[in-house]
Amino acid sequence: MSWLQLRLAISPDQADGLEDQLLALGAVSVTFMDAEDQPIFEPDLGTTPLWSNTHLLALFEADTDGDALIDQLRLLNGGQLPEYSLEPLEDQDWERSWMDNFQPMRFGQRLWIVPSWHQAPEPSAVNLLLDPGLAFGTGTHPTTALCLEWLDAEPLAGKNLIDFGCGSGILAIAALLLGVEQAVGTDIDPQALEASRENARRNGIDDQALQLYLPADMPQAPAAVLVANILAGPLVSLAPQLTALVEPGGRLALSGILAEQADEVLAAYRDAFELDPPAIRDGWVRISGQRHMTDPAV
Repeated sequence: MSWLQLRLAISPDQADGLEDQLLALGAVSVTFMDAEDQPIFEPDLGTTPLWSNTHLLALFEADTDGDALIDQLRLLNGGQLPEYSLEPLEDQDWERSWMDNFQPMRFGQRLWIVPSWHQAPEPSAVNLLLDPGLAFGTGTHPTTALCLEWLDAEPLAGKNLIDFGCGSGILAIAALLLGVEQAVGTDIDPQALEASRENARRNGIDDQALQLYLPADMPQAPAAVLVANILAGPLVSLAPQLTALVEPGGRLALSGILAEQADEVLAAYRDAFELDPPAIRDGWVRISGQRHMTDPAV
C-alpha cells in the first residue's frame, strides 16, 4: 500500500492545532521531527518540548486528493499555511527498515552491544544483547559509548558497582558481563527500572546480581565503582551524594556533559577525586577519576 505524505515546516506553537486539524482531515498518523539537528537537553518535568524548527509529517491514504487537502487546511487557518510539500510514499517493510538502523557495535577491546535479531560478530567476546525499547540507552549516543568504553578498560572483576540513572540498564549489565560481582541500578522512572530488569534477564543476569531501586529506596552503601550518565545539572547538584556513594579509592565515571559544561562538573568533584583527563566525543564529555583515600579537607 502506498501513502501520501504531507510535510509542514512549523514552529512549536503551531503543533497542537495543526495536529488536531490533520487528524480530523483523515491523517492516519502525525509525527514531529527535528528540522535542524537541534538537541533538547533538559526539558522541564511533565513537558514534551519541540524543536524551534520542526517538521510535521502527516500520512494519508494514497487516494487522498492532495489539492483538496491543502485547500481545507488553508480554510481552517485563515488562508495561511507554513511551507509545505506533498509527496507519494511507497510502502515498505517498516519493521525491517527500523531494525536495519541498529547493527552490532563494538566498544573498547572486549564489549559488543548486539540487537537480538543479529548474530554476535565475535561469539567469544563479551556480548550484551539489547534492543531499542522502553528507555534511553542503546550505545548509539556518544555519552553512552564513552561510558561503555571506560567500563571495558577498567579492572572490574569481583567489584561492586552503582549505575546512577540506569535507564535501560546498559551500563550496569555491561559491567556485570565484564566481571562486576554485583550492581545496583537506580532511576527516577519506574519504566526504566522495568526495562533494566528485562534487559538483565535477557542477558542471563538474575535479580540478585542487579538490584534495582527508585532513588528514595536505594541503599546508601558506597561501591567500588559508580557510573552516572545523566545530565550536567544533576551531576553538579548531586555531587555530595554521588561522592559519598564511591568508597575511598573507588572509581567514578560521569557523562551526559556538554563540552561547555565540563568545567562546572570538574569543579564539583575535584576536591574529592583525582580526576583523569576528560574524554571528549562529538561535543560530549566523560569525566572519570579515583576517590581520594582520605578527605583532603580533613
